[in-house]
Amino acid sequence: MGFHRLKLILPLFLLSLSNPAIHGQEPDSSNAALKVAGATIDVTLPDGPMKMSRQDLLSWVQASASTVAGYYFGHFPVPRLTLRIRSYDGSGIRHGVTYPKDGGLILISVGRETEIAQTKDDWVLVHEMIHLAFPSMEDPQHWIEEGISTYVEPVARARAGRMPVDDVWRSFVHDMPKGEPGTGDQGLDNTHTWGRTYWGGGLFCLVADVRIRERTKNRMGLEDALFGILKSGATINNDWDIEKALTVADKATGTTVLRDLYQETRDKPAPVDLDQLWQKLGIAMKDGSVTYNDKAPEANIRKAITTARPAEPTAHH
Repeated sequence: MGFHRLKLILPLFLLSLSNPAIHGQEPDSSNAALKVAGATIDVTLPDGPMKMSRQDLLSWVQASASTVAGYYFGHFPVPRLTLRIRSYDGSGIRHGVTYPKDGGLILISVGRETEIAQTKDDWVLVHEMIHLAFPSMEDPQHWIEEGISTYVEPVARARAGRMPVDDVWRSFVHDMPKGEPGTGDQGLDNTHTWGRTYWGGGLFCLVADVRIRERTKNRMGLEDALFGILKSGATINNDWDIEKALTVADKATGTTVLRDLYQETRDKPAPVDLDQLWQKLGIAMKDGSVTYNDKAPEANIRKAITTARPAEPTAHH
């Protein structure tokens, strides 16, 4: 369906009603069409004065789109995206929301005082653009839509050189526990808390990525599975059930990892032993810093997760 993110839109409308502060500058409102990885992004820039220039904003959009395309082997998820950037009083990038409308529609807000340096660390637009690459699910499976964006966003940014690899693993060690089941949990399809939706979905993706790499001797990862869906022609504009999506994704890797993991997690708690997982991957935290053990059994899997793979995968039978 894709409209379960409607509840996030109210702040955008409220922001758009506020009067822009005019500091003796002419409002800079315009449209632009960007070409990225074979796709066209129609950008509506905000009204009113902004600390960032028009070109700064467009460069941020271009970099975000290239980051996402890089994860999907050079393919941007949809052929045409409409991106509407709103402004608000303040600083930062927030209130991103994605719709299966007009081939793909993203609304996002940028504060008028936002500095260009802040766009270098932005995760919001990348998160939203990743939503474009997966079919719209029924409400009980909203967790997989958010989980994919939660997990893939830092991985894609690291691969593009836009996020330090240490920050990816520090974030995962710190945040993945938020996705673990709590008391009374009834599985991902039935437990719609914030933690289980975003980080429970993210944890599902991390476990799936590691398992796919284990089964394929590190030749393939979650990106191959997700690209299989995209290559089949499905995007946010298609309403699919989760079984169909996972079947197509598994076919791309020649495994049953995603379907098996879904059966394990859909209607029961299925906690993950994260300490054991970090140890296997060779990751430890010491005084707030990430340390790596390259002699760990699956250190090569850890390295592969954040390493760019520019070539489109070849079929394996």
